Amino acid sequence: MMFGQVLATEFMKLRRSRTTWATLAVFALMPPGIALFIWIVREPGRAAQLGLLGTKASLAGIEATWPAYFYMLTLIFGIGGMLLLAFIVAYLFGREYRDATAKNMLALPVGRHWFVVAKLLVAAVWWMALVALVLVEALAIGLAMGLPGFSAELAATGIAKLLLAPAIAFLLAPMVAWIAVWSRGEVAPIAFSLVMLALGNLFGRTGWAEWFPYSIVPLLIGVVADPAESLPGGSNAVLAGTFMAGVAGTILQLRFADNAQ
Repeated sequence: MMFGQVLATEFMKLRRSRTTWATLAVFALMPPGIALFIWIVREPGRAAQLGLLGTKASLAGIEATWPAYFYMLTLIFGIGGMLLLAFIVAYLFGREYRDATAKNMLALPVGRHWFVVAKLLVAAVWWMALVALVLVEALAIGLAMGLPGFSAELAATGIAKLLLAPAIAFLLAPMVAWIAVWSRGEVAPIAFSLVMLALGNLFGRTGWAEWFPYSIVPLLIGVVADPAESLPGGSNAVLAGTFMAGVAGTILQLRFADNAQ
């Protein structure tokens, strides 16, 4: 069996999976949620009828403009994306143990590293498709709302940052895969991601933010401080090291560890 067959098999597993549609539904609900929030800010008179929701919107200090809209989109593509991508990777790697198919998969005459590469490629395609679809949806919603402050330069900068945050999130994905095969399930990697996200926000308030991989996305998009214009060189090295460590750990776990179910 060649790698192409392994990759094709991984894609075929998604054909009847409801999880792909569930992730799209969850991600696609976020831009309308932001649009509702923007509408509340833009229509304070009507928002007053909503009570506490209108009060929260006013206190948030968000303007009903394209810059504010792009900022909020960056938050959901960054922080929300980290969690959603962790769920996707946990599902791809952990389902083999949940469905009791890991033994069958690992018994095939294929190098175990190819399974890791194939699943990560499937996760990448899945993730890119979600990001592309929701980005188009978000831009359409923003244009339909007629928000002020739009320009080609703003759109280029905003879209670039919207795409950079999910790309960084994917560099953290192999660590989730490692936890999934180590724990032989889906719960531990998701819990790991939640803990790392909390620690990322904590370290993001210190001088160590650029050195802790899970603080880099919050640092970039401005969760804990003003948004960073670019990533320090050290952060790029940390992300590359985290990605390679996750891939290597996952491969070694499958190759040498006891994978009995």
